[in-house]
Amino acid sequence: MKRLEGESEKEAIRCMEVAVTLTRRALCHNAKCGTVIVKDSKVIGKGYNAPPLDKEENRVCGKELGLGKPRYDRTCCMHAEWRAVMDALKKNPEKLAGSKLYFTRVDGEGKIIRSGKPYCTVCSRMALDAGIGTFVLWHEEGICEYPTEEYNHLSYEYEE
Repeated sequence: MKRLEGESEKEAIRCMEVAVTLTRRALCHNAKCGTVIVKDSKVIGKGYNAPPLDKEENRVCGKELGLGKPRYDRTCCMHAEWRAVMDALKKNPEKLAGSKLYFTRVDGEGKIIRSGKPYCTVCSRMALDAGIGTFVLWHEEGICEYPTEEYNHLSYEYEE
């Protein structure tokens, strides 16, 4: 993990702001998340969390049903990261290798909620398989980037 400073931090803030705009489309009842994938300072994929196809009839929320599934699997929603990867695969598949994934979550007022530790192994595996080089999260101590392999490893170490 590396904490970003200077121009790298400014670029990350710009990308996080784009991800925040995507949270306005999020339909999840539990969290409003947005993700952008960036290569060479250009957004190549976008995503937000919502039920499949953004359809209410596809909502089967495990948290509301009291299912004993891991935290990342309690929701019916497509993760913002998944949608961003699928968007990049449709529009810019040749640019995914070595790209950066910026993830953010907002509160009810649209303000960024600082990220905790990496925990979603489903997202980390997808990012690895897609060739994404770096995950970027905004923690309390600042914006940090993780090589995807490190993010994946930390996700498996995470305990609720």
